[in-house]
Amino acid sequence: MSARHRRRNAKLERRYTMTTISVDHAKPRFSLGRLFITPGAQAAFSSEEVFSAVARHRQGDWGTLCKEDCRRNNSALRNGGRLLSTYQYHEETLWIITEADRSATTILLPHEY
Repeated sequence: MSARHRRRNAKLERRYTMTTISVDHAKPRFSLGRLFITPGAQAAFSSEEVFSAVARHRQGDWGTLCKEDCRRNNSALRNGGRLLSTYQYHEETLWIITEADRSATTILLPHEY
């Protein structure tokens, strides 16, 4: 391979290198089902913020919910029921809602509910 081709390949490799995200691989507490994100949430948050929030939600970290809503979520894990988490990033609120039958999880802004 010529020096010119090696330089070109190295340039392409730098341009298309993917960023790795560190994730806590603790066992998930429930299934997310199909994952959906609203246009508003997609525009307001980076993919890293969304990915982090979904990982927290799936592990039973309900974010900034009040104690009563956390108790409801923990009961819903045992008895079936909808799960809600809320997270704050740069003064914006992100909601994640998993349906009671665990068929779908939606990531959205509160006003999109």
